[in-house]
Amino acid sequence: MARRDDRLPRETDFTRLKWVKSSQSTNGDKANCVEVSGTPAAILIRDSKVPSVALGFTFAAWKAFLEHSRDH
Repeated sequence: MARRDDRLPRETDFTRLKWVKSSQSTNGDKANCVEVSGTPAAILIRDSKVPSVALGFTFAAWKAFLEHSRDH
């Protein structure tokens, strides 16, 4: 089970962050878009249709995810 990293704020004002859409996202009103933002403590990922909720990952976990996804 993953543990919460206490360095991450419990609440984050997501409107103040710069979000980047995945290059695999589609265009249109009903687009399935994944957005990513970096903070000093974590990498955040969210669904553009639900902008008030995001998953946070440590830099090490994000790096491992990217390396694994490149290999598969």
